[in-house]
Amino acid sequence: MRPFVVALVASVAVPAIALAQLPVSASASDPYYKAGEAALARQLAVVPNTGRAKNVILFLGDGMGVSTVTAGRIYDGQLKGVDGESNSLAFEKLSYAALSKTYSHDTQVTDSAAGITAIMTGVKTRNKIIGLTGAAIGEKCETEKGNAVQTLAELAKANGKAAGAVTTTRVTHATPAGAYAHTAYRDWEGDSDMPVEALQAGCKDIARQLVEAPDALRLDVVMGGGRSRFLPEDKDGKRADGRDLTAEWLKAEGTGSAYVTTVDQLKALPADTQHVLGLFASEHLPYEVERPVLEQGVPTLAEMATTAVDVLSKNPNGYFLLVEGGKIDMGSHLGNAKRTLSETVEFSKAIEAVLAKVDLKDTLVVVTADHSHGLVISGYAPRNSPILGVSGNEGEPAIAADGKTYTTLMFATGPGGPLGSDTRADPAKEDLDDVDYHQQAVVNLPSAAHAGEDVGVFADGPQAYLLRGVVEESYIFQVMRHAFGFDGAAPAGKKR
Repeated sequence: MRPFVVALVASVAVPAIALAQLPVSASASDPYYKAGEAALARQLAVVPNTGRAKNVILFLGDGMGVSTVTAGRIYDGQLKGVDGESNSLAFEKLSYAALSKTYSHDTQVTDSAAGITAIMTGVKTRNKIIGLTGAAIGEKCETEKGNAVQTLAELAKANGKAAGAVTTTRVTHATPAGAYAHTAYRDWEGDSDMPVEALQAGCKDIARQLVEAPDALRLDVVMGGGRSRFLPEDKDGKRADGRDLTAEWLKAEGTGSAYVTTVDQLKALPADTQHVLGLFASEHLPYEVERPVLEQGVPTLAEMATTAVDVLSKNPNGYFLLVEGGKIDMGSHLGNAKRTLSETVEFSKAIEAVLAKVDLKDTLVVVTADHSHGLVISGYAPRNSPILGVSGNEGEPAIAADGKTYTTLMFATGPGGPLGSDTRADPAKEDLDDVDYHQQAVVNLPSAAHAGEDVGVFADGPQAYLLRGVVEESYIFQVMRHAFGFDGAAPAGKKR
């Protein structure tokens, strides 16, 4: 046995000798190596905050998959005139990150209704359903009874905190509705959107649920579009019941409340304002690329979000705030990467503006998406090539098998897909920077489909360190609830 032992010892010693004989490395002077050292130093300096959160802010980039984040960071950098590939969006600088599994209770690929329900309640449900368990059935009013689940916003209000929701979509749209509504169908935004049977059975439209929520649970701040769902037809609304829900909201909130419809009114809010309903468009707010033409006094997402923080911060007990970049998703549904990326950049700007106002010592900030989209980044375009341009190969435009170029960004499905025997257009002969350009797609659909891969979660503040690894989308709720100290406060269902 002795020769074997000697051989083993000798083999262990070999690596040490080899290491000692390594030549001098050029790594230390390499900029990538030095950047990596700096990044490691920053991470080593991070100390997990295990305290309780006074405030929780959830930023939801609707449809903002990993490829959208990547393309968005490149686009953002190129707009700024810096290296896009190594650029970082505001939320990518947060200390913690994870991946979220987004499947719904009944589908591999979730919609926004089921996605926000998972994040806001900890319960996965069926597509098209908001604030109800998976026992509820889409468009079946009778299945709402007994299946409602508490949202984090409702828990915050019940525990004496303020709560709000800000969006670039209608405030009755799926994601913002996820803060306060419980409905068997996401499209029941106003009474004119509902079938007679559902109304007769006692189900409420989403706008009514916002206004008629009990005083102790009603949101303090709501801002976005969707004015039509709150006003009767004689006031340019779509309500069939003749009610003016904006007036009813003001009456219910009483002293210290304000209803605003323009950015100037938003900026002129009295200092003692504690409740704000801001409806800045009849439907969704305009895309940022349309702001020069369609602004019409509409505030940016950053202006709405920072104002919401100012108003909600007046509650000494703290607050919960949901901020949605809702038109990221809508740009992708159009197969229009320029709108998608522009909205992603604006979403990042809103996060940056809010981060400048809050203290991460007592405020948990979570940034995520409800689902991904079929946007892909492919080819070998040279570094610093326009992200909206054609792909490349060793400095030359990449040529596909049909002899035509293709763009770096494409969609799996959408309006840019082929129809019948149509031949593929050559992107090199098109204006790829046109705001209405539709990236090419594999399959033609009038509206691009969501995608089912995991999405990113970025976080900082109290208990943010619990967001790591690969997690269920519904787990995000558990971390936010735990950060607030509401553990054990949310039953699986509540009576309605």
